[in-house]
This record gives sequence, C-alpha cells and structure tokens, in this order.
Amino acid sequence: MSCEGKKNRLFLTLEEAGVFLIDCIHKTPDYKIDGFPYVGIPQLNNGRINLSDSKKISLEDFEEWTKKVIPKTYDVVLSRRCNPGETAYVQEGQLFALGQNLVILRVDGHLIFPSFFRWLVKGNEWWGQVNKFLNVGAIFNSLKISDILKFELAIPPLEEQGKIAKILGDLDDKIELNNQINKTLEEMAHALFKSWFVDFDPVKAKISADKKWKEEHGEQLTPSQKEEHSDFLRNAAMSIISGKSENELSEFEKSNPEKYKELADTADLFPATLEESPLGPIPSGWEVGKLSDLINFNPPRFLKKGTNAPYLDMKNVPTIGHLANEVICREMNSGTKFINGDTLLARITPCLENGKTAFVDFLKENEVGWGSTEYIVLRPLKNISPSIGYFIARNESFRNFAIQSMTGTSGRQRANSNALSDLEWIKYPIEILNVFAMFADKYLLAAKEKGFENKVLAQTRDTLLPRLLSGEIDLSSTGVESII
Repeated sequence: MSCEGKKNRLFLTLEEAGVFLIDCIHKTPDYKIDGFPYVGIPQLNNGRINLSDSKKISLEDFEEWTKKVIPKTYDVVLSRRCNPGETAYVQEGQLFALGQNLVILRVDGHLIFPSFFRWLVKGNEWWGQVNKFLNVGAIFNSLKISDILKFELAIPPLEEQGKIAKILGDLDDKIELNNQINKTLEEMAHALFKSWFVDFDPVKAKISADKKWKEEHGEQLTPSQKEEHSDFLRNAAMSIISGKSENELSEFEKSNPEKYKELADTADLFPATLEESPLGPIPSGWEVGKLSDLINFNPPRFLKKGTNAPYLDMKNVPTIGHLANEVICREMNSGTKFINGDTLLARITPCLENGKTAFVDFLKENEVGWGSTEYIVLRPLKNISPSIGYFIARNESFRNFAIQSMTGTSGRQRANSNALSDLEWIKYPIEILNVFAMFADKYLLAAKEKGFENKVLAQTRDTLLPRLLSGEIDLSSTGVESII
C-alpha cells in the first residue's frame, strides 16, 4: 500500500514503484579459458560490475543464459545469497550472462529514474528491508524471490531523483576515473618491467640495429665508423625505451636536452648482445643467481603482543593494483608483521591464484603493522628500491612458480617461501634497477595519492547518500554543485 511520507516521499513497494524482477537460470554452465563473460557474486564490486575477472563461457551457453535476460544499462543486479542484498548496476555497454543466486531488478521509469535506482538500493531503508525479509540459514542467509518486490522504500519526486543521481554519480564517476588512471599507470609500469627485465627489448633493439648496420656497411668497423655505429645502436635502444621515433628523438633532444641525456645514459646501460644461461638467453654480462640475491623473504619485524597497531585483513588485499582497501587498528595477537616498503603476497589458495598482493605504503614513519599469518613478506636488499619487490611479486613467472610450490591438503595449500627464496633468477644490474625504480616509485606515489583521494570521495558519497534519500538535504533550492 502506498502512502505520502515526509519530505514529499511516497512509501511504495518495489512492485508498486514499477520495478520488476528477472531471475537467473538455476544451473551453472561449463567454464572456458576464453569466451563470453559470466557474472557471479564476486563480480559485484562496490556498486559496479567488474567483468575483468569474470568466468568465461561458450557462445552456445551464453546464448542460452541470455535468452531469459539481456542486461540493460542501469539494471541492478542483486545477490540473494552469500552477500544477500548486495547490488551493482549495469554500466553502458556491459553484456554478460547472469550467474546463480543473482537476479536483475529493472524499473519501468514512471516513478523511478533508472539512473537513480542504483542509489535507492544502497540506502539505510534498503538494508532495513533486507534484514526484515532475510532468511537465516545454517550455512547461508538468503532472500526469497517472492519477497524482494515487497520491499517498501521512500521514493523521492522524479526531479529530486535526477539531482540525487547527478550528485552521487559524479562522485562515483570520479572514483572510477581515478581507478582507471591507476590501472593504466600500473599497466605501464609492469610493461616497462617486462620490457627491460623479461623480454630484454633494449638489448634486442641494439642487436637488430647492429644486424641492419652490418647489412648496409659490412662486418668490419673502420675507426671513423665506431662512434657512428655506437650512436646507431644507442638510438635504437632509446627508441624502444621511450616509444619515440627517430624524428621524435631528434626533436626531443632539442626541446629537452637534459631528459634526452638521461634517456641516452639509460640506453647505454644495456648491452648489445645476449648470452646463454641456465634460464635461457640473457643480456651479456648479467648473471643468474637466486631470488634471495635480490629479495629478503619474511624479514624480521618486531611488534609486542597486545600492542594496538594497524591491521590488514586478507579480504582487504587487492587482486589488482597495490593499494590496500581498508586498514584498521587492532590489538596484536598472532600474525605477519610488516613495515612501509614491504610487499605482501597471499600464500594460500585461492588468494594467491586470485592475485592478492599489496605494497605497504599506508603506515606512519617507523610504524609496524600486522595481518594474516597467510602473507609472505618480500623486501628487496638494502641497495635496491623497495618497489622492485612489488613488481617481482606481480611478475607472471614468479607467480606461476609460487603457485607450483604450493603444498598441503586440498583447499588449504600454501606457497613455500623457502622455495621462492631459492628460485633461480636473474641478478639485475643495480644501475638499471635504480633507473627503473625512478619510474616505478613515481607510479606507486601517484597511485597512493589517487587512492587517498578516492577514500575522501567515497566518504563524501556515503555520507551524502542517506541524507539525500531521506530528504534531509533540501534540493529544491540548492544547486547540485554546492552540495559536492
């Protein structure tokens, strides 16, 4: 039954408000290595649907699963189990098959703007209705499909809904933009690490340039050709390092001679040949040793039992990027201890396979934090930048070996830190590591700043949400810009 509430709100059930529900198919398709996205409960991430880590299914199964429902922009996906009441909205262009224990809520647009609906299902009243209709089970709590459209909520006038959606959406979009910037920066840093230390692109560029030179000038170098030959090889490496063409490098030398010299000095650090090693061809003069020649595993950290200290739970360790999601203060009991500059690697299944890894940059100076016993701590040797530990921990070869090193009973397998320490690894020249760290450290700092900004934005958004939904903030005479 609808009724007029305070602040011009109509109290309506979802059904009365023009919301209809589309259920999932109650079975699970076979997963494929490649294919079409299949969204389950883990893909509902902070109000958005994350397709980057979704399971994949065949075209045949995708067509069958989407016969019943094809997601539309601003549809809301609702979890009925595991995290009952959790929601995420469908962004423009997203197409996926709906997984088990999920339903889609769609509005007809007469009483609720589609762009506003995603916020209505985040408010206090929503969670009050979730708790009211929640079925408590021995293993999982759940919501019945027949109960969901009975949820009764206060619906603002359409004009207010548009303003609310604009205010909260702008804040949320800024958070997402920062996330995308961080993702791009991380991809650039990892690409640079792979180019220099895995694929040896600057070295191969010199080898290719040397071959071209010899095809044009012959095998022998005259005294007058030596400097020209050296410049030719250096320019090839500079081009691959910077991504600039020969003409762009020439202009760069004129416009920024200091940076050009830094680039040239970096190119000179790479040799012009490869040589055989136990790990295959590596740059001439580089050596193969153990990973312990670069990284300390589980270095000693001291924190007295009973001390209140920053605590990082495994659930708040990211699968992508280096930023910890939430750190709380908790009395030290038993766990892994760490300091700023340490890298935390989840060692237990499935956290390791899922990519849970964090770079510690959230502590105060000389502060010690602690967390799960299921972390392996990586810390580069004293003469190596701490960020190198993070980029090695994200390296594909390292992670594959870590997964292969896992031992233990099914479901409780753990990576072996001793095996990782003894892993054969290239001993990168310190001069090249230092240059790489200049780029890597800038990325980590920029990501940290964007992460801090996002926490402020999220706090602002989450503070405004209940006040806007309740009508506590009067939007009738207030500009949207003045609220943010």
